[in-house]
Amino acid sequence: MRMSFTVLYIFVVTSVLFAQTETQQLKQTAADTTFKTWALTPPMGWNSWDCFGPSVTESEVKANADYMAANLKQYGWEYIVVDIRWYVDNQTTGYYNAFDNSDFIYDEYGRYLPSPKRFPSSVNGAGFKPLADYVHSLGLKFGIHIMRGVPVVAVNEDLPIKSSSKIARDIFTSASQCPWLPDNYTIKNVDGAQAYYNSIIQLYASWGVDFIKVDDLSRPYYSTEIEMIRSAIDETRRPIVLSMSLGATPLTSGNHAKEHANMWRTVDDFWDIWSELENQFDVCNNWAPYRSPGNWPDADMLPLGHISIRGERGADRYTNFTADEQLTLMTLWTIFKSPLMFGGHLPDNDELTNSLLTYDEVLAMHGTSVNNRQLYSVGDSIAWMADDPNTSDKFLAIFNTGSGKSVASSGLISRTVQREGVQIIADITGSPKLYLTVTTAGDNFNYDHGDWINPAIYNDRGDSLLLTELTWVSAVSGWASVQKNKSLDGNPLRVNGVTYANGFGVNSYSLIEFNLPSGYTTFKALCGFDDEVLNAPNGVTIEFVVSVAGDKEVTVDLAELGFSGDCSIRDMRQKTDVGTYSGTEFKTTVPSHGARLFKISEQTTGIDETEQSELIKDFKLHQNYPNPFNPETVIRYQLSVPGYVSLTVHNTMGQKVAKLVSEKQGAGVHTAEWNAENLASGVYYYSLKTASGFKQNHKMLLLR
Repeated sequence: MRMSFTVLYIFVVTSVLFAQTETQQLKQTAADTTFKTWALTPPMGWNSWDCFGPSVTESEVKANADYMAANLKQYGWEYIVVDIRWYVDNQTTGYYNAFDNSDFIYDEYGRYLPSPKRFPSSVNGAGFKPLADYVHSLGLKFGIHIMRGVPVVAVNEDLPIKSSSKIARDIFTSASQCPWLPDNYTIKNVDGAQAYYNSIIQLYASWGVDFIKVDDLSRPYYSTEIEMIRSAIDETRRPIVLSMSLGATPLTSGNHAKEHANMWRTVDDFWDIWSELENQFDVCNNWAPYRSPGNWPDADMLPLGHISIRGERGADRYTNFTADEQLTLMTLWTIFKSPLMFGGHLPDNDELTNSLLTYDEVLAMHGTSVNNRQLYSVGDSIAWMADDPNTSDKFLAIFNTGSGKSVASSGLISRTVQREGVQIIADITGSPKLYLTVTTAGDNFNYDHGDWINPAIYNDRGDSLLLTELTWVSAVSGWASVQKNKSLDGNPLRVNGVTYANGFGVNSYSLIEFNLPSGYTTFKALCGFDDEVLNAPNGVTIEFVVSVAGDKEVTVDLAELGFSGDCSIRDMRQKTDVGTYSGTEFKTTVPSHGARLFKISEQTTGIDETEQSELIKDFKLHQNYPNPFNPETVIRYQLSVPGYVSLTVHNTMGQKVAKLVSEKQGAGVHTAEWNAENLASGVYYYSLKTASGFKQNHKMLLLR
């Protein structure tokens, strides 16, 4: 945690700027009723893509909604989102039906309608309204996924645009058509284009849609269509949260995204592969300055729990992330304040998955913390920090992205380099863990089928134990799943013309983790690519790496974090108070691919009223907390001298709606609680007046 003076100076200045900017943004947002007020905290919900791909059914959506309402709603989870291709009647698998083999459902204006086979309640033109009503009855919100543009079928059939003299053919262009799902054409900026977007968003609003995820919109960045969609949503006057996808939105478009969307993707599709999670640290750091209430850079869905039941990526499975990696994911997403969209099938959640979704202290930090920023990134040690807006407390997340300590490597293996494979021997003495990694070595991971042949551990007596006889802790393959005693494609293991009975077949990037029994000191294996990809058109360039446990001990310098005295430190995951520390006394151990999350509170010394008044030199009215609120909030203020105090609340018409304080009070810090349960949503003003003539006002936002 040591930093040079220059780095510390930059960190402090940057932190102040972040805090000022975010506080100002919060006040500005509270003062208006634009779309930004519809997502003042990062949205949290469930999306069907990771578990059901393009083929989710109504019963599956309801099952996840029921689970969320019963188990997660009280923690802030609220959105149920039906992902891609809900308008294709014969879509039953995790892979897109070819365009010519897709039974599209749409109305006379070329607007997609839900598949009646998959969503029975949508028959007779009901659309998604019955399903949305069901979700709303549970106290949740309903969302859908759509593709940018106008349907190809609407163009081919010359269908009219509702409330326009134009037809679909008048507004389309085949330029920039989505290459991976050609259901729609690009919409040109011509007469009739806005009318088309207005017509579909009005339809969705009539169904009761609360959230729209628009795909093929942010990479490349289609600013014209984004502006049309923003205008169409505003036209409905329904608070529909707008999420932009797919792909890494260009940083250069960040300010435009903030002016038109509530959330936008920062990466391509994110799956349960460590290398993709590791990449998120730089991405989140780059996007942190663009975060503000109502605007949330989106690190993508959470591929946790039971995923890929009919998914687009890999076999039906529980997440490939290890327990430590899952904690890392949730810690980074929450301290970065990314939207949280769970991707697994909720009814199948295990104990670990449920615990990740119900850490109340962590989720409270996710919703209310400010000034969230990366503190440092040095090698495989990374730390993030955030502030509690109502106290001087700070949140500190420490990450260890190292994959253990590397003890052996094969070097580059390809069809022209070390074609015969490489024998690896590694010293594993004393390690409780063993990690077998296969990485891509310079090109893409296409056809990177690697084989660990006869992987075994040995003790000093020469006794051996095949790893194929041990149960792994976790096993991740960059494509498909790790195979035991066969190749990735299910064939006999075969390297350089020789067939083997024992080993693992993988695709880069792959990681297999084992708990090692005691007494073993050496690892041996033959490593090479499998002959099944000998004639592949590209790829087949890999490297094998053997690593052992690499936990890191980190010293936290509390002075560098801004604390001058004793501090109470709380482990937020364990919900335990660790103890009281100062200076560099606090140390913590972070496992490989793991994270630790703490709340740090500086202790105060008890002082009497006279001493307190000497310390407080000014009158001050603080921003209420929480803000926005529903229906309770706390207002804090400080008095430099004793005297009569009045604290009142007024509506936007200037009418007094509450008198919170009207009495003589001593010097010091005071708080007043306000419950607005009988008042309507909107902006309110609270005013502090003292006998000495001090006056100060603040705005606050009540959201029902």
